[in-house]
Amino acid sequence: MIISDCPRCPAKEITLDILASSSIALNYGWQVTDELFCVCRACKKASIFVVTSKSHADMDFIARRGDFRGCGVLVNDHVDLVGIVSVKDRLGVLPPEHLPPRVKSVFQEGSQCLAIGCVNAAATMFRLCVELATEPLVPVGDNAPSPAKVRNLGPRIDWLFENRLLPEALHELSTCITGDGNDAAHRGELAESDAEDLLDFTVALLERLYTEKERLRLAKERREARAIGRSAGV
Repeated sequence: MIISDCPRCPAKEITLDILASSSIALNYGWQVTDELFCVCRACKKASIFVVTSKSHADMDFIARRGDFRGCGVLVNDHVDLVGIVSVKDRLGVLPPEHLPPRVKSVFQEGSQCLAIGCVNAAATMFRLCVELATEPLVPVGDNAPSPAKVRNLGPRIDWLFENRLLPEALHELSTCITGDGNDAAHRGELAESDAEDLLDFTVALLERLYTEKERLRLAKERREARAIGRSAGV
């Protein structure tokens, strides 16, 4: 069982019985994310909670008992409650692979907003993704652009293209992130198609900066490992 405020009724700090559980992710090589199908003892309605194990020991404790139904304890002692499955979790656009955690989190929030029709909020999150991804590209010292270009996304993007620090193939798509992104943040006037344009640019940029680079690195590691194996006669 788990103790939480019920998402379906006014009951606070109520006991919910865990009827089923499913592991959905492994973080940092040890932390398990699970979804728990729970029924409130007050209203008898079901909810799905998202939880993560608090430590290696807590993960092992649950694993030894098969799943959460069979652990025989109050699972709050072993997991952190991080969310509740709701309409925001409706299938959206999956983030590109190999993103930094902060960028991935922001992208997922934007995708969730777009999936439920909150297009201006989605556009703002995608714009933030681009800000986070391009900040490390700006040099410091004598080669740095003016503070205004560092601080403001539109001028920063233009400067990065002018100095060939972003792929030219993305230049045409970039107009949507500087113009439409500001519209979303300040006037709330975007259409769904505008948010989708922002999404397209964000995905293309993140794949270039993170996904492709990491795939190449992993391919190089595999090639080097095969070369070592051949030289060792394996």
